[in-house]
Amino acid sequence: MGVSTAIWLQRAGADVTIIDRAGPGKGTSHGNAGVLAAAAMVPVTTPGLIKKAPGMLFNPDFPLYLRWSYLPKIAPWLVKYLSNANDADTRRIARDLAPIVTDSVSQHKSLVSELGLDAWVTESDYCFAYTDEAAFQSEAYVWALRRDAGFEPELIRGGDVQDYEPNISPNVGLIAALKDHGFIRDPGGYVQALAKAFESMGGKIIEAEVKDFDLSGGRISGLETTIGRVDCDDAVLATGVWSKPMMKKLGLNIPLESERGYHIVYEDATGGPARPTMIASGKFVATPMAQGVRCAGIVELGGLDAGPSDAPLNFLRKKAKETFPNLKATAEIEWLGHRPAPTDSLPLIGQIGKTGVFTAFGHHHIGLTGGPKTGRLVAGLVMEQPANQDLTAYAPQRFET
Repeated sequence: MGVSTAIWLQRAGADVTIIDRAGPGKGTSHGNAGVLAAAAMVPVTTPGLIKKAPGMLFNPDFPLYLRWSYLPKIAPWLVKYLSNANDADTRRIARDLAPIVTDSVSQHKSLVSELGLDAWVTESDYCFAYTDEAAFQSEAYVWALRRDAGFEPELIRGGDVQDYEPNISPNVGLIAALKDHGFIRDPGGYVQALAKAFESMGGKIIEAEVKDFDLSGGRISGLETTIGRVDCDDAVLATGVWSKPMMKKLGLNIPLESERGYHIVYEDATGGPARPTMIASGKFVATPMAQGVRCAGIVELGGLDAGPSDAPLNFLRKKAKETFPNLKATAEIEWLGHRPAPTDSLPLIGQIGKTGVFTAFGHHHIGLTGGPKTGRLVAGLVMEQPANQDLTAYAPQRFET
């Protein structure tokens, strides 16, 4: 979000500084599944989740985990989150997410087009692997919403599955393949390359942590950081799940939690997929990347402070081996990151009042997918050249009562 916004602001003629506590591409953005998931407009909170959730939590074959010691703290957020698990709200959320994700590949291409970084964006099918027809039909509701957004899958069945994806297990009896998707073979490297291009065009990057805003005149005039004050006329907050405490300083209490995600990179792997593949039984994506095969996904509710759990990683290993039985690697790299999850599954995009502080966070599972589009929208707002798009659903003040 931050680097995309900075590049679009720079193209519009602004003098832009990025402030990042660890440097671009070093945080959560480097650990995702790498998919430009244009059809990812359906939220986790689909109808029936409230009834299913307890069984999911106690099912060792389902990728949903909860740090029980964290339950008292997360309970208020969880109640609001689950309140959207109905048909009307699911359709509303899907309708509002669609403009952020459906043109993801073209938005990424637009972002890199003048930067000499076109090779970073790989066009491909995005596949969903199911054991059989019944497993595919069990997700009919979700597929209907994807079709409503213009995404009709090509269904590959029986022996054609292995012709299409030679390394996949014979236990996979159906693949639903979506066209007009893509992926990034090294998400962290991609963000770093974008940041270097931003610098080469005159942008400035400061490695520091922002501590507070100077709104003494009613409008932003500067930021207090760990290395001193940075003056500014406008500020864009794009710090993912860490945006919540910053928003409190601006007087807004955002119902935002970390939905912890895991990945395992199988280094120098052979026997993996040829294209990004969602393993439906495990709700994770296996993606061929420059470093090897990355298996990324899982939902764990456990906050920001606790270390990684063994169970999600063991689950990933088990399902990866089941789906790609010939997968071999020289080493494995484990990772845990934090998805910023608002209770309504919609990002926060807009200006906070007339403060000159703009928000670009809260993208849940679609951070990489929706980054360039969000950056373009926010840059338009900052430069007072807004896009012809209703952004009401993403308003940062929408949680005020």
